[in-house]
This record gives sequence, structure tokens and C-alpha cells, in this order.
Amino acid sequence: MTEHKQFRQLGGASDWWKGAVIYQIYPRSYQDTNGDGVGDLRGIINRLDHIATLGVDAIWISPFFKSPMKDFGYDVSDYRDVDPLFGSLSDFEELLNKAHAKGLRILIDLVLSHTSDQHPWFKESRQSADNSKADWYVWADAKEDGTPPNNWLSIFGGSAWEWETRRRKYYLHNFLTSQPDLNFHHPEVQDALLDMVRFWLDMGVDGFRLDTVNMYVHDKHLRDNPPIGDKWVNGIDPTNPYSRQEPKYNITQPENLLFLERLRKLMNEYPAVTTVGELGAVTDMYGFIAQYTEDGKRIHMAYSFDFMTPEYSAEHIRGVITRMQERGGTGWPCWAFSNHDVPRVVTRWGQGAQSGAMLAALLTSIRGSACLYQGEELALPEATVPFEDLQDPFGIRFWPDYKGRDGCRTPIPWEAQQPYAGFSSAKPWLPIPAEHLPRAVSEQEQQESSDLKKIRTFLNWRKTQPALVQGSLSFVDTPDTLVAWVREAQGNKVLCVFNLTAEVQTYTLPANATALTGHGFATVQQGNQVSLGAYQAFFAQLN
Repeated sequence: MTEHKQFRQLGGASDWWKGAVIYQIYPRSYQDTNGDGVGDLRGIINRLDHIATLGVDAIWISPFFKSPMKDFGYDVSDYRDVDPLFGSLSDFEELLNKAHAKGLRILIDLVLSHTSDQHPWFKESRQSADNSKADWYVWADAKEDGTPPNNWLSIFGGSAWEWETRRRKYYLHNFLTSQPDLNFHHPEVQDALLDMVRFWLDMGVDGFRLDTVNMYVHDKHLRDNPPIGDKWVNGIDPTNPYSRQEPKYNITQPENLLFLERLRKLMNEYPAVTTVGELGAVTDMYGFIAQYTEDGKRIHMAYSFDFMTPEYSAEHIRGVITRMQERGGTGWPCWAFSNHDVPRVVTRWGQGAQSGAMLAALLTSIRGSACLYQGEELALPEATVPFEDLQDPFGIRFWPDYKGRDGCRTPIPWEAQQPYAGFSSAKPWLPIPAEHLPRAVSEQEQQESSDLKKIRTFLNWRKTQPALVQGSLSFVDTPDTLVAWVREAQGNKVLCVFNLTAEVQTYTLPANATALTGHGFATVQQGNQVSLGAYQAFFAQLN
């Protein structure tokens, strides 16, 4: 579409994504407009003003494709259509047009590693060994004793193999049994997926978040995975049996990179588009990030799960950034503290809602791009969802040691005084906790220094600071209660200091520092001494 091509070229910034802030929307829980208790695309349209005023650059929308919703959209039955639960293709096109009109780019979430078992491809594939889709999925014979072909495990529990009586074979599923894995060794599978990517690019989307980007290709020889030993599987809860074996053969195969090179070649036909990949269940996160984001060859960005653990300290923050800088290669990093799969950061890091604005500023001050998950702008804590209200099959299976992902997926509270917090006119698909109501948008808009206003002020101010958008990063020595670094671009240096605690901390400024204002954080300065209150941030120009 001509208008979208023109939008992509606005400002001539083909690398707009470098240093961008990407706002993730989980559409089921954003805004319901048709009274069924589930958010929809029109709800996103209705809230575009809220998003635009935040100062973010793009929206990443979790899957809205046709799906039986066994894994809430991450089980796709039609890649080229919108599930009626969320609306229609015309609704998406309207969203795209209106977002572009507000200067917001749209990334959509592509699930390429697997489909739903209700996808027409799999329905055909499972029927026989001689149909046109027979080899589009990963099929394997049982061992002589009838057991699965190897020891590979599903992330969602149990064997990664499911028996299909019609084929008298097992099929591979890295997640639910209803999410069969596609066979990327088959060239027609790759061609079909790339053709689908072109469909969305032609419609005008500005890029893709790639779900499980390292899980596309499996070992052709189906070799057993070895025990984990002293390694750790990044992003996998230690209560999950999956964490006990090294995922050496089931995922992250060398051929995966070859497919991504094909994908990048296609992406390069379109101006100013991007990809950000989720690299999950790996034991060498930064080595793989370097491979997957090699400059100009494969995906544009990938993010680490190291900030999505419970560990919170200056040492940890410095360590993660240092590992990315030293081992992340030539690619551009992308960071996230929260998403739809992990407990919300203000709870997970144990600092409470009062830390929310500082954490958002810290996240978006690291060299790289950043994904801000819906509700982070409100400093929402993790919700406690009773077992009887759980929807997540992952949580239901591993309860109570692992409570699943529903606690970070509860609906956004828009209007504290309205039924269901203004999210819907009907009972929502997940309950809205009472403790979220004081943090509703309606309440924070009325408060002089709410987290919403602080974060909005900071993100809009950040856009005026080129060093914070695309500058280099070098650490500054501080006590363990603080973390600080200098961002530099074209000779412009900005000192960033963050108080990680609920106690007042003092920082001694270098002689060439001049405090910056307008970022929304309050500090007290006497001479070269800066006093940072609980969870405050400080920024200065270094002359």
C-alpha cells in the first residue's frame, strides 16, 4: 500500500528501530469493545491516544490470528486472517492506518515454529503418508517397544512426541500436543511461511516479533538430548523437567540460521521494517544472540531473558549488560523486564509499585531498544489468580509450584469506578484484582506525580536525547545501591544514575556534570552532591 510505504520512509530513518521503545499489547487483556469479556483490535484502536502520548515508537501486538485458543493465539490455524474473537482483517487495517497517522509503527507476533493441530496443513498431514502435506510436520516412527523416538521433552510438560493413530507415527510438539512443529527441512514449508510474511508486509506492517525464533529447525537424526550437567536453560523454570536436559538437538540447529537469512533477504525488499526475536531455552544466550543478530544477515534484534528472572541487584544489571556488550556481537540488542510470559517486574524483583517509574527509565536508558509490556506504564504488580480462575494450561499443569502466566495477563484497569475497571461491560476472561484499581489510568491521570505521568514524561524527554536513543554505554563506579553509566553519541555525553533501593542515596557528581531537567524525576543537589530519594533517577550532561 502506497500510504504505508510512504509512512515507513518518513524521516528517512530505515534504522528507526535502533533505540526504539516498543509497547507490547496482549490483545485479550487490553480493551474489550463488544462485551464478550475479551479484548479486541477495536479496543486497541480506541486506546491509541493513550499509547501515542506515552512517547513510544511502535506497538507489538501478540497473536490475533485465527486460532482455537488452546494457547491463547500462539496456536495458529490461519496465518492470514484475524480470529473473530479479535475482529476482522478490516479492523486490523483500520488499526494500521490510525496508528500510522499517529506516528506509531506496528509489529505483529509471528509464530512460525508450529501451528495449531486445527490448521488445514496439519489436518491434511495427519491423514496419511502420501498426501501433499505429509512431510510438512515432524513425523517419526516409534521405537520397537512403542515408546517415543527419543528423549525430547515439551516445555509444557511430558514428552515432546504425541502418537497419531492414522499415521501410526509420533509427531513433534515443543509445546502443547495441539501445537505440532513444522518441518523446516522441507523447502515448501519455508516457502509457504515466507509467502505469508510477504502478505503482512504488503498490507503495511512495520515488522515482526518472532516467537521462539531459535526453535524452527530440529536435528534430522533425532538424537537424544544429553543431561544438563552444570549448565542452565535460559528462561525455563527449574521446577520444569525440561530444565534437566540440554536442548542440544531439538532446537537451535545451524539450519535455523539459513532460514533466517532467507527471511532477512525478504525483509530487505521493504523499507524501514524490522524483526525482534525471542531466543528461548538456550544454554549460551549471548553466543546465540551474536549469531542470530549478525549485522545485516539475519534478524535485526533479539532479547535476553536474563532480566526476566527474580535476580535484582546492581551487580546483576551490570553483568547482563556487560555480557551483551562483550558477547552480543555486531547485532543491536533489545531489552525487556516484563512480557506476557513472566511475572510483572515490580513484583518479581520485590521492590513494589513504587519502583515502577525508575525501572521503566532504567530499561529505556540501556544501550539498545526496549519492549515495555502493557501495564508497566501503570507499575502494575503481579496479580494473584485463584486456581479456579486459571486459564493458562502451563500453570494448570504445574500448579502450585509454578502458577503459570495468568498473573501478568489480567486486563488493564482503565476506569477504577466503572464495572470491570472499564475494560469490558462483561465479566473479563481473567479477573481484575482489587489492588489494581488504585493504579487504574483514571486514577493516575488525576495524580500529580503518578507512575503513568512520570513514565510518560520520561519517555517523551528521552526522545530529545540522542545519546539515550542510540549512544554507546560505559559504566561508572557506584556503590551497590546505585547503578550508573554514561551514554554518548556524537560527543554528547549523558550520565544516568539510578537508585535501586527504597532508601535515600547520595552520589558525588564529576566536576564536568550539569544536571538535566524535564525528565520527570526529582533529586536534591548541593554542590557536587546529589541526593536520590527512593527509586529515583538522575541525569546530567557531561561537558
